[in-house]
Amino acid sequence: MNRDDFEKFVIQNYDASFDYPWKKSPRNEVFRHKDSKKWFALVMNVQKKWLGSDEDGMVDVVNLKCDKELVGSLQKEHGIFKAYHMNKENWVTVDLDGGVSDEKLKSLVRMSYDLTSGK
Repeated sequence: MNRDDFEKFVIQNYDASFDYPWKKSPRNEVFRHKDSKKWFALVMNVQKKWLGSDEDGMVDVVNLKCDKELVGSLQKEHGIFKAYHMNKENWVTVDLDGGVSDEKLKSLVRMSYDLTSGK
């Protein structure tokens, strides 16, 4: 699932809004619960080396909140990294350039949405 597909999926399946809160990073997009305005996803375009890669170039990623007990095991999976620019105990960064299956990404979005719902 690429960045455009991710955005469509979230808008079609969740009661969410999105915005671009940083003028210096106009492509960074935050998905929020419509009622509480809490973030559940942060989409960014980052340098691969910021995620620990030896490769040059940029990659689209999404930060998602997840169960603390799953963070360590998720980071062992291809395309899932320690959270970039978020709390590394509660969030993971997921490659949106095909590194993670659509089903896995959808389940992680659901978990993030649920964990940030405040209910």
